[in-house]
Amino acid sequence: MIQMKILTVSTLYPNKTMPRHGVFVENRLRHLLQSGKVESRVVAPVPWFPFKSSSFGEYGRFANVPAFESRHGVDIQHPKYLLIPKVGMNLTPGFMAHALKKVLKQVIEDGYDFDLIDAHYFYPDGVAIAKVAEELGKPFVITARGTDLNLIPQYSKPRAMIQWAASKANAMITVCQALKDVLVELGVESERVHVLRNGVDLALFTPPNDREALRDNLGISDKTILSVGHLIERKGHDLVIKSLTEMPGVKLLIAGDGEEEANLIKLVTDHGLTNRVTFLGAIPHQQLRDYYGAVDAMILASSREGWANVLLESMACGTPVVATSIWGTPEVVATPEAGVLVDRDPHSIAQGVMQLFQNYPNRDATRLYAEKFSWDDTTKGQLDLFSKILSETNR
Repeated sequence: MIQMKILTVSTLYPNKTMPRHGVFVENRLRHLLQSGKVESRVVAPVPWFPFKSSSFGEYGRFANVPAFESRHGVDIQHPKYLLIPKVGMNLTPGFMAHALKKVLKQVIEDGYDFDLIDAHYFYPDGVAIAKVAEELGKPFVITARGTDLNLIPQYSKPRAMIQWAASKANAMITVCQALKDVLVELGVESERVHVLRNGVDLALFTPPNDREALRDNLGISDKTILSVGHLIERKGHDLVIKSLTEMPGVKLLIAGDGEEEANLIKLVTDHGLTNRVTFLGAIPHQQLRDYYGAVDAMILASSREGWANVLLESMACGTPVVATSIWGTPEVVATPEAGVLVDRDPHSIAQGVMQLFQNYPNRDATRLYAEKFSWDDTTKGQLDLFSKILSETNR
């Protein structure tokens, strides 16, 4: 039944230390493997760092990532590459390629002679793979996911390297039309770019059997909104907090952790909102599903997103969303059943929430909308594309 062997390569992949890091890449691969037509191993490089202490934050966590592990039956290697914070942006693809070359050659020597490299994230991952794949004589596909195209091409040298990698790739995938448009603007032929959106796990993210009992169990009684994502500036949690000043009686739950936590807590205190805002910390998927199902709306105030999985996860649990109208988000929130699109400022967010509450969709209709976004079409699209590339390269 197995028709091809692929090697998935990405810095965006979950690991023992950071189990939610790049989980959308893992989810796409898991559904592809369920087709029974593909075999895969994963190489997920992590930055080298000498100290494992938690006091070093994210770098300390990277230092704790094991060299080898297995998740959901998939073998994963984590080679280390040199990353020079802040000043090393232009050098990183070269450092990563150096680390990957040795590992990929060893993978082949150990008996896994893969047919194709499935690379995720254009920079530095895609650029590094473009350097290595040519030497190995392997075809490769690069998937663009968000900031790799909606932010990094603003810098001239990375933009040139992205354009070079695109010229070498056998094909490219983007998770939304908006990211494909960027590649076309960068000079890539439209027919070489395939839009294969992320899906949602409809078996995991489901509406609660007894929503009122769930709300009681979680201590939710008032109108409550949920903001999900790393506590970093571009996720806009601060804007959601400020929007509460225009929404009397509405409470806010924030799920995530990150560098802005102290600033956000101070913002809550400064605005006198300590009794209306709760920080949940990082929440595993199973528990997050409960919060999705219990709240009245999920809010995403990001400045940049490719295809935000949290939107579909919330809808699959029957909860509509309020989201900033940026990049691929209008492709996700496309009907009233899905939710409301807003501008990225506290007043617009508050207005969007109140608009949603005044014309609240049927929660069953919201779930039905999410069911259009299973992984089936994306899996078929990958199988068709990979098969086409292999048939062309094997001639």
